Amino acid sequence: MADKRDYYEILGVPQDTDPSTLKNAYRRLAKKLHPDVSKDVGADARFKEINEAYGILSDPEKRAAYDQYGHAGLQGMGNMDFSGGFPFDDIFDQFFGGFGGARRDGRRGARPGTDLRYDLTITFEEAVHGATREIEITRPETCSRCKGSRAEPGTSPSRCSQCNGSGEVRQVRQTFLGSMVNVNACPNCRGSGEAVLSPCKQCQGNGHENARRKLSVKIPAGVDDETQIRLSGEGSPGDQGGPNGNLYVVLSVTPHAFFSRRQTDIVVELEINVSQAALGAEVMVPTIDGEERLDIPPGTQPGEIFRLRGRGVPHVRGRGRGDQIVITAVVVPTEMTADQRRILTELDKTFENGAKPRENKHEKGFFKQMRDVLGL
Repeated sequence: MADKRDYYEILGVPQDTDPSTLKNAYRRLAKKLHPDVSKDVGADARFKEINEAYGILSDPEKRAAYDQYGHAGLQGMGNMDFSGGFPFDDIFDQFFGGFGGARRDGRRGARPGTDLRYDLTITFEEAVHGATREIEITRPETCSRCKGSRAEPGTSPSRCSQCNGSGEVRQVRQTFLGSMVNVNACPNCRGSGEAVLSPCKQCQGNGHENARRKLSVKIPAGVDDETQIRLSGEGSPGDQGGPNGNLYVVLSVTPHAFFSRRQTDIVVELEINVSQAALGAEVMVPTIDGEERLDIPPGTQPGEIFRLRGRGVPHVRGRGRGDQIVITAVVVPTEMTADQRRILTELDKTFENGAKPRENKHEKGFFKQMRDVLGL
């Protein structure tokens, strides 16, 4: 007896606990450790242990003997088999009868409808600025002929003969704990307790019919690929008067011709010619809001990065916008006129020999700048 754990410790209650608290502690542990529920290693042994503890402490005579003498005081008190014989009905009702929306009276109650998904493709501009789009979906709706009763108008459902109106069927199986009862929705009446002898001709007794509906979707500014917009109550109808499910609109943003996105920043590569890079220039840069003036300083190198504040993507859940990042690309001409070639030839004579390795003292090349600006 010395190696047996204290019964109060097993149930996690103090020695002076009242019967109601004791029962609640046992029910909580039994629901957690039941072999048909828990997959933890050792759950079977723990379940037997709490059954034994509760079997002793729920019996006033045995509890008094245990409180005074411990495990030794229980010797000679009769059969100590705890594999069955306890009032498990209320606990098993939680395990099996409470799943799937079953009510305490046995019949299944209202169940919410299923959620639906709609994939919507939007433009880059719509993702940045927001938009309102109209969509058309096909979804189940309550049958307009039988109003969801599943029965042909003029007739009424009758009590299901398979479950006798309870809405559930029970299967009894034997385990080491005794008889176990599995409760499932009746397949004949789908848990309603009512059988339809004259099914509705329009919905074939389903209670639902497919219908096309147009819905308006408000797309907030700043959304991105895979953003989900929930339209509450626009999913499938519920059963037995349950609420409708939701419709989730999943967005897909088409790529832009020259804009790309980095979180809330918009990135664009701007081509400039050799003279603009060398002498500097004032150029017009496209932004998502229209063209904006940008000063290119003399001596601008390929891959130089400029930032236009507040010209990026709005923050969906906050104020302000990101920036637009402009990356210069110096375009070297591949075809030139005779005058252009003559001018460049004369210009080349004024420069030092440019064919030499470039020093990398500060690692300020194009990719380093990109990592700095974009946080890579």
